[in-house]
Amino acid sequence: MRLSRYFLPVLKENPADAQIVSHRYMLRAGMIKQQAAGIYSWLPMGFRVLKRIEEIVHQEQIRAGHIPMLMPTLQPADLWRESGRYDDYGEEMLRITDRHKRDMLYGPTNEEMITDIFRAHVGSYKDLPLTLYHVQWKFRDEIRPRFGVMRGREFYMKDGYNFDLTKEDALHAYNRHLVSYLRTYERMGLQAIPMRADSGPIGGDDTHEFLVLAATGESEVFYDSAITDLKFGDREIDYDDHAACRGVLEEFTSRYARTDETHDEAVFSQIPEERRRVARGIEVGQIFYFGTKYSEPMGAMVVNDKGERVPVHMGSHGIGVSRLVGAIIEASHDEKGIIWPEGVTPFHCGIVNLKQGDAATDAACAEIYGALTAKGLEPLYDDRDERAGAKFATMDLIGLPWRITVGPRGLAAGKVEVTSRRTGESEEMSVLAAVDRIAALYKGV
Repeated sequence: MRLSRYFLPVLKENPADAQIVSHRYMLRAGMIKQQAAGIYSWLPMGFRVLKRIEEIVHQEQIRAGHIPMLMPTLQPADLWRESGRYDDYGEEMLRITDRHKRDMLYGPTNEEMITDIFRAHVGSYKDLPLTLYHVQWKFRDEIRPRFGVMRGREFYMKDGYNFDLTKEDALHAYNRHLVSYLRTYERMGLQAIPMRADSGPIGGDDTHEFLVLAATGESEVFYDSAITDLKFGDREIDYDDHAACRGVLEEFTSRYARTDETHDEAVFSQIPEERRRVARGIEVGQIFYFGTKYSEPMGAMVVNDKGERVPVHMGSHGIGVSRLVGAIIEASHDEKGIIWPEGVTPFHCGIVNLKQGDAATDAACAEIYGALTAKGLEPLYDDRDERAGAKFATMDLIGLPWRITVGPRGLAAGKVEVTSRRTGESEEMSVLAAVDRIAALYKGV
């Protein structure tokens, strides 16, 4: 993509109504535009990041054996009346009456609808276990939407639902999701800590939230600092191995880490004082086991190996895809702008031409652009007729992890400059070496 042909409406000044870093930078970098309170259009740069995050989510869900699908955003109210949640959910649910006077709602979550799909098509224990998921727009009518995409009314979420014959099997699904989520967040350059949480309107006894530590987090969190030393890394795990998945859960949840809703000061005080931490956290996902809360009232039954009809055990598991865009910025930025981790960057590399119109620099930039593209990478080439300072400021703001700078003086010596956005360190090398360096950095990402 050439920047002269791209739609990137950057702002030079901080918007007055943007209170936190991610909201300011997403507006300034031309990623989003507010259409109403808590509702945003995703402009090309923001949309690219959103889809990068979504793709990682899909890859890790499928790796764990979960099956993608898509459910509608509008749901019939009668399904929610069956479960007993229609009147209990509160004013966050947007209730609608269609032209035939039928009660509908804009789904804030999909437990009822997925249970209806399951009961219509599955009747035997031989079809279990089963986990279905989708990535879809949701709506919750927040009373005070704020902080940009961090607390919006419309949001993009992955929500998945497991169906199992027994509680033991359903708890394995819970553990399996925890493992897949750890992999997902680390691929995005985040450390998301699983914390014992409150189930809220979803219901159930077993639930963990995944929180990214950030000063702007909406939740107060209490944790043992030893948990921040844990990394899942590149270890391989068999998702069908109950003991292996349970071992990861125990590894990442045995140390104290709780939100303010479940915090227990007596237990917290038993941690060595030098390891006790109180901070803020941004919720980016949550997993639940709720047993037969929905399957019993809605008749989601299967015949077991003894010929008995029994309700299935269920859980639900969510990742805030659009919220993650803001959370990553909150965790990875500086005073100049965003610093995207390689896994989610909208473009893999920026190419800056310091003398647009000069035959040599134009040719070198075109060569670099073509070579990176041939290696399956997507560079953003700043070919605008702008001064160098403006080009560097734009690149710093939009936060691409790597930049290749091409100028007449360097080319005369056969060199271009490769710069890391995170460290600011630069190195001069040949055009071919620069292309190989960028390609190597993304190998395996």
